[in-house]
Amino acid sequence: MHTRVAVALAASVLVAVTGCSSKSAGPKAENVDAAGFKSGPGVTDKSISLGVLTDLSGPAAALGKSAVQAQQLYLDQVNAQGGVCGRQIKLEVRDHAYDVQKAVAAYAEIQPNVAAFAQILGSAQTSALVDSIERDKVMTLIGGNPAAMLGHRHLQLINPTYDIEMINGVDFLVTKAGLKPGDKIGVVFQDGDYGSNAAEGVRFAAKKAGLEPVEQTIKATDTDMTAQVSALRAAGVKAITFSGTPAQTASLVGVAAATGLTVPVLGSSPSFVPQLMATPAKAALTKMFYLSSGVPALGGDEPAVRKLVADYQQKYPNEQLNQAVEVGAVNGAVMVETLKLACAAKDFTREGITDALRSLTKFTSGLGEVQDFSDPARVPSRKTYVLQPAEGVPGSLKTVQPATEAPGVADYLAAKH
Repeated sequence: MHTRVAVALAASVLVAVTGCSSKSAGPKAENVDAAGFKSGPGVTDKSISLGVLTDLSGPAAALGKSAVQAQQLYLDQVNAQGGVCGRQIKLEVRDHAYDVQKAVAAYAEIQPNVAAFAQILGSAQTSALVDSIERDKVMTLIGGNPAAMLGHRHLQLINPTYDIEMINGVDFLVTKAGLKPGDKIGVVFQDGDYGSNAAEGVRFAAKKAGLEPVEQTIKATDTDMTAQVSALRAAGVKAITFSGTPAQTASLVGVAAATGLTVPVLGSSPSFVPQLMATPAKAALTKMFYLSSGVPALGGDEPAVRKLVADYQQKYPNEQLNQAVEVGAVNGAVMVETLKLACAAKDFTREGITDALRSLTKFTSGLGEVQDFSDPARVPSRKTYVLQPAEGVPGSLKTVQPATEAPGVADYLAAKH
């Protein structure tokens, strides 16, 4: 979640990516010890090093920081119990500040010395690195859910893709807003992998429900949603889907409420952070906004969620909880389970680690639905929760609909395969 905000790559960035990736060193030679245990880069008899490329100082820093903290918290707990295969797990964290060039440079710096990447945050950043990741055969978990990242052997996203979030979300809106065939639904989305993938899901769900989409495209740098709200109000939409940044969410919902467009707004998973509850849009958010999410609300009663919240608050008492905490913890759990399987196979080479990941067909951490990582071309899970902003609960969100798969999801995915 990593926030999973789409940023367009400029031509100069593409040049930089090409130049850097062509010089990136490949994986080091594999080693085999006397017991027949194979290992590769980032693995010694005492430790396993994992890379993290995230945003700690840019527009997605609130989410990036929380995800890394939760991941480190989980790994600290594993290390306290002896680690994996008698080895301590270490994170090599680099801040790319949501800048593609910085992400490419950081990847080139640490890739030769890590066994895998426990997280790369950002759709544009991952897109710039995917060819290098596949060439270097380094298993990578990504903090984002664009469907464009499916189909790569060494790359894995967690939870449903943005299009599935929206298909499930529109199904919720049809009931919540009493939408009928012929009604109009607003579709506001960022250009790029994130927003376009979400919009694809909305179009499919709208067609299935007989709704008419009214689309408004925005850029990641846009801050004022007045023009978009005006267009949707003039069109007479009965509900809105939104795929943008949290700051843009506050603008859209706040302007809509102030101008009388008091219709339900359903956002993609990266579109909300608790800090929005300290903005003038707070009242409108609690009445109008809903979030489609692959993980449950932090204020839920699930045992794993309650434990995570308690552990995180004890470790980081001054930090604000958000949904990225769950995403980071899930990534940590996926990574540990993968390494345990690689240990059992006596194969800590990069191919061995990826093989271990692909053998996980019913992974569960208690923080969301069961996931199947066996096929990189398919979404690991299909169900999403619907959450709503609320005061006085961890993460400022409550669950209003449990994990649900809309009737159209199976048909949508079948058409793609």
